Amino acid sequence: MTKKQRIMLARILITAFMVITLKFIPITGILQMVLYLTAYLVIGYDILKKAGKGILNRQIFDENFLMAIATVGAFSLAIYEQSGDYVEAIAVMLFYQIGELFQSYAVGKSRRSISELMDIRPDYANVERNGTLEKVDPDEVEIGSIIVVQPGEKVPIDGTVVAGTSSLNTAALTGESLPRDANVGDDIISGCINMTGVLKIQTTKEFGESTVSKILDLVENASSRKSKSEDFIAKFSRIYTPAVCAAALLLALIPPLARIIVMGVTPEWGTWIYRALTFLVISCPCALVISIPLSFFAGIGGASREGILVKGSNYLETLSKSKYIVFDKTGTLTQGVFEVNGIHHNTMEEERLIEYAALAESASSHPISKSLQRAYGKEIDRSRVTDIQEISGNGVIAKVDGMDVAAGNAKLIKRLNIEYKDCRSVGTIIHLAIGGKYAGHIVISDVIKSHSKEAINSLKRSGVEKTIMLTGDAKAVGEQVAATLGIDEVYSELLPGDKVTKVEELLKVKPEYGKLAFVGDGINDAPVLSRADIGIAMGAMGSDAAIEAADVVLMDDDPLKIAKAIRISRKCLRIVRQNTVFAIAVKFICLALGALGIANMWAAIFADVGVMILAILNAIRALFVKKV
Repeated sequence: MTKKQRIMLARILITAFMVITLKFIPITGILQMVLYLTAYLVIGYDILKKAGKGILNRQIFDENFLMAIATVGAFSLAIYEQSGDYVEAIAVMLFYQIGELFQSYAVGKSRRSISELMDIRPDYANVERNGTLEKVDPDEVEIGSIIVVQPGEKVPIDGTVVAGTSSLNTAALTGESLPRDANVGDDIISGCINMTGVLKIQTTKEFGESTVSKILDLVENASSRKSKSEDFIAKFSRIYTPAVCAAALLLALIPPLARIIVMGVTPEWGTWIYRALTFLVISCPCALVISIPLSFFAGIGGASREGILVKGSNYLETLSKSKYIVFDKTGTLTQGVFEVNGIHHNTMEEERLIEYAALAESASSHPISKSLQRAYGKEIDRSRVTDIQEISGNGVIAKVDGMDVAAGNAKLIKRLNIEYKDCRSVGTIIHLAIGGKYAGHIVISDVIKSHSKEAINSLKRSGVEKTIMLTGDAKAVGEQVAATLGIDEVYSELLPGDKVTKVEELLKVKPEYGKLAFVGDGINDAPVLSRADIGIAMGAMGSDAAIEAADVVLMDDDPLKIAKAIRISRKCLRIVRQNTVFAIAVKFICLALGALGIANMWAAIFADVGVMILAILNAIRALFVKKV
C-alpha cells in the first residue's frame, strides 16, 4: 500500500469512527452540526477541492462535481430542516472514497504487473578499458563494442557472445521461468539477467534500438491507444453527465412549481430537492468511467506477465474477434534453423558420411553447409581438404584426405555420371559421391517448433475458424509442414509482395464478424503485419521491422502464446461487457426509483459506490490469466 493509500485508509477509519460515535452521544444543535461537518470535511475535502478546480477550469461536469453538489446539498437540507440527519451526506462521501481506494489499489496492482517489465531497464554497461571495467551509460556504447556482463547483472544491449558461458534469466521478457543457456556465438537480447558465468558480448545494436528499449516504449505507450469501448464510455460520459444534472435540476423545480400553480397545494421543496440530490448521487458514472479502462489496463498487465506485449487496448479488442489466423512459416512455425533430418542409402557409417560432407563443404558459408558442420560437431581441420571447387547451383567437389568427394544436388551427381538414389523425403537433399562411387544422401530441413502443432490445435479449440500458412518455400515443403501441423490452407512459393496480395484476398472472404490476424517474424513480413486486421510478431529473435509493424509481440517466439493472447483478450472483453451492462442497468433502474421517491440516499450509495466497487473487483479478474 502506498503512502497516499494509507492516508486515505486513515481518513476512512477516522470518519467511520466519528459517525458511529456521534450516533451514541446525545448531542444536538450547533455542536452536533459542527462535529458532523468536521467528519464530512475529513473524508471529503479533496473531492470539494477537485470540484472547485473543475469549475474554475470550466470542466464542470465530472464525478467530483456530482458528489460535491449532492453531498453539500444533502448537508444543507439537513440544516434547513433542522432534522439533524447528517449521516446520509457523510455516508455518500465515505463510501465513494472507499470505492476510490479500491480503484487505486486495483490500478496499482495492474501497474505493478507492467512495471515489473521496467525492472529490465539497465542502469549501466561495463566496458573493458586498459584492463579494468568501467561503468558507462548504455547510450554511450557504440555498435561493435565489447561489453562485460557479470553474474547478477542485466544484459544492457543486444549482441553476440564472444567469450564465456552462462545461464540467463529471461522471465521478465518471456514469462518463462526456466533459464536459458548462453554460449559463444549465441545472439542474446537486452533485458535478460546473467545468472552464473561472466559474458563478453559484442554489441550489434545501439541502446536506443535494442530490445529492452523497444519493449519499454511499447509498454509506456500502450495506454494511449484506446479501444472502441473506452471511446464509447468517454463520449457517453460527456453527454450523460450534463444531461443528468439538467434532469436533477428539473426534478427539483418542476414538481414543486406544478404543485403550487396547477394543484394549489404545498410545494414540498425539501422532498423534491432531496429526490434531486439522490438522483445526482445515483447518476454518477464512476463505475463505467473507472472500471472499463481498468479492465483493459489489467488485461494488458496480465498479458505482459505471460510474455505477451499488447500495444494498446484497441488491439486487445480486435484480437478477441480473430477468426482467421495467417502464419508465416520460417521462424514462426519453424525454428528457421536447418538441421540434418535423415541419412539414406548410405554405404558407410552415418558419422563418417557426415564427416566427409562437412569437410567438403567447409569453405562455404551457405546455411546448408553450416548445418552439415553443426551435425559434424567437431572442429573442422581445413588441412585435410584440398582442391575445393564450388559449382554454382550444383554443389561442391573437393579432395578430403586425398580422396575425391562430391557433395551436392542431383544435378551434380548426374554431371559426374554417377548413379544415385532418389529421396522421397521433403527437404534439401545432399547427395554424396566418394572415390567416384555413390555413398548415400543426407536430408536437411527446417525444424518445426515443438509447440507449433499444439498451437494450431489450441487455436481451433479457441474458436478460430481457419488457419492459413504463407511461405516462400517450395510447394512440397509447404504442404508437408501444413499437413504435419494440421493447418487448413497453405500457399507456397510466395514473394513478400505476393503475401500482401494473398492477405488482401483473405480479408475480402473472411466473415464480417471476424478479424484476420497475421503472425510473422522477418523483415519481409512487416508489410503483411501492417495490412492485417491485427499483426502478431515473434519478439525474441524477430526483426525490428516486424516488431515495429506488429500490434502484439510474443517475447519468447512461442506460437502457443497466440491462442493464450486471444483467450486473454476475450476474457478482458467479457469483463468489460459485464461491467457495462451491470452499471448501466442498475443506474437507470435506480434513477427511475429515485425520481419516484422509492429509492433513498442509501439506495443511491449502492447505485453509485456499490456498483463501482463491484465493477472494480470484477475488472481486477482480467489481471489473473495464468490459467486462461
